[in-house]
Amino acid sequence: MRHRIALAALVTGLLTAAGGLTACGGGGDGAAPEPKGTILVPGRPGEPNRTEVRGPIKPKPVTEAEVRFAQMMIPHHEQALAMSSLAPGQAADGRVKAIASRIEAEQTVEISAMQAWLRGKTPKPAHGGHGGHGRATAGPQQHAGMAGMATPQQMEQLRAARGEAFDALFLDLMIKHHEGALVMVKDVISKGEDVTIQQLARDVQSGQNAEIARMRALQRG
Repeated sequence: MRHRIALAALVTGLLTAAGGLTACGGGGDGAAPEPKGTILVPGRPGEPNRTEVRGPIKPKPVTEAEVRFAQMMIPHHEQALAMSSLAPGQAADGRVKAIASRIEAEQTVEISAMQAWLRGKTPKPAHGGHGGHGRATAGPQQHAGMAGMATPQQMEQLRAARGEAFDALFLDLMIKHHEGALVMVKDVISKGEDVTIQQLARDVQSGQNAEIARMRALQRG
């Protein structure tokens, strides 16, 4: 529950920030500079205190790895939502339905957070100068072969399955799906300095590790 509240707060903040940027977009270069403040800096033993003027720090540009993570994780999460949406009508075990409901709730919020974060993002060019493609968009070719994604045939099998057969197939596919997400998380962590996307990646990491443990416990009976 605490995880859901934190994610909801993150989305609210991101959407508010996105709206603020849109509203301020017409200011151009004539926008007033943000105010600076004076702070007191304690001196070393035997030395007097001093004052310093501190102002807002300009955010560092996001990296290609961070933008790519959000671009790829959105459709990855969307497939998990498609799989989870089948559980209420097809699963036999109430615990499988509960896990599917949790996945649906958490990943819906994470998708909203990543979509809000991506708005207007232009990644910092990587070495070699190929980062200038600009807007944060991804084509279908970039989604092919993502780690852990179920194949179209596996999705059809899941849609056709009922009862215990559904439970077994759902757990098998979703564990692999989560493991694929963890591969993507490992690739982005520490490859940038954007506070939002790094925290979101770690939230995905902790949440999906916990869900993998629960699903494996159900497989063992």
